[in-house]
Amino acid sequence: MQLPEQPVAGQPDLIVQQNADRLLAAIRDIEQSTYHRDDTKLPAVGDAPPVPQPGQPPMSQWAVNASGVIKAVSVASLPVGGALWMVGQVDPWALGIIFGSPAVAALAVARLVAKVKDANQATQPVVQNYYGNVHHDERTVTSTTRGVIANNRNQLPK
Repeated sequence: MQLPEQPVAGQPDLIVQQNADRLLAAIRDIEQSTYHRDDTKLPAVGDAPPVPQPGQPPMSQWAVNASGVIKAVSVASLPVGGALWMVGQVDPWALGIIFGSPAVAALAVARLVAKVKDANQATQPVVQNYYGNVHHDERTVTSTTRGVIANNRNQLPK
């Protein structure tokens, strides 16, 4: 026997249907207010900062040249290493020492050249020209801060 307050079997409950409709309306309202599509054309030239482009990363010309040399040397060493590996007569440690020592020497020379280059580019003295009366104050303020909540009042002595 079916009670009058129960829905008919197979028919949707009216209260459940109303709640579902309210929930879907709220979801649609939220979706509409959380995004905005701006279809205006972007300017060809603007004040946006530059963005790195695909390909070679931005670096100095010296770094580009050095990376090219390193790539060339590494590619050139592959056939020699492959041939020696195929022979199988070479001790891997000896091979590492033979091919590693020129690379270490080249890195040491490059580091030495960089240090000499930096030493030759010494900083120039700072020259400041002042016209009129100048007062130069070289007082030093020291303070001690203790505790969890600290209040600093850095005041110059009079």
